[in-house]
Formats: sequence, structure tokens, C-alpha cells
Amino acid sequence: MPTIRRSALVEHSAARMFALVNDVAAYPRRFDWCEAAQILEADATHMVARLDLGLGALRTWFTTHNTLSPPHHIELKLVDGPFRKLGGRWEFHALDESACKVTLTLEFEPAVKLLGPAMALGFQSLADRMVDDFVRVADRGAEPAPPVEVAAPGPDAGGAPA
Repeated sequence: MPTIRRSALVEHSAARMFALVNDVAAYPRRFDWCEAAQILEADATHMVARLDLGLGALRTWFTTHNTLSPPHHIELKLVDGPFRKLGGRWEFHALDESACKVTLTLEFEPAVKLLGPAMALGFQSLADRMVDDFVRVADRGAEPAPPVEVAAPGPDAGGAPA
């Protein structure tokens, strides 16, 4: 299973970088590689979100369950998408109050083996862009939105009133 790891040293706090990465709803406005983002469920400890991504010829989508440990890391696990396996981790290691090391690690296995080499190249380019783009967004002074809370649909969702 291919593993991609990218890091950057940034002059922003770990808390700020965590908040920018966790501001999934802003991805389509901030990044040309994100065509759409939908938060399906969220609270202080987790988020379930779908991303539709496009970079060059690579077009894909996936839904992940993200376990949040602010401001240290975000753990990503596949919920749905064209992958047999997809997981990853954003890490934010504070170097001091205003600097940190940001690391993105992605592991994936496409559902269709023949797509493996092409998807590996596309995901490698995407991982490079993601880390660089988050640094640029932070450098431009973008502010993350407040954390989002979206309740999971209950068992009565969409049903007749009781």
C-alpha cells in the first residue's frame, strides 16, 4: 500500500494550523484542488466529511471519519469512496508559541488495482500541494471558521412525525 509523507516547518502556531486544516468547509474557496466539501457530522472530537478532489487528470472523492485531537493531530479513516483502504494523519508539532512542524501522512489502496500507479502519482502531487497550500493560506492571514457541530442523522431522520 503506497504511503505518502510530506512535512513543512511553518511560522504559525500548531493551534492555528490545526484550525485551518480542520476548516474543511472552506476548502473549495481556498484550494483549486477541492471541487466540493460537505460536512456530514461534526463535534469537538470528530468530523465526517466528503471531499470531491481534482488535480490535473486526477478526479476522485471520498468520505472520511476524522478523529480530532486539537491542536496535535487529525486522524483520517475511510468511510466511503473508490478505495480499498485510505487513511492518514495530519500532525502539528509545536516548535514554540508561533512555529510548528506540519506533517501529512496518507496511506491508500485503490479499489481497482490497475489504477494504483496512476493514483499514487496523483495523490503524491496532491499531498505536495495540500501541505504547500495550507502554508500559503496561513501566510496570507486567512482565519479559520469557528468549529462546526453537525449532528448525525438520528434513527427517525426522514421518517413520519411521531
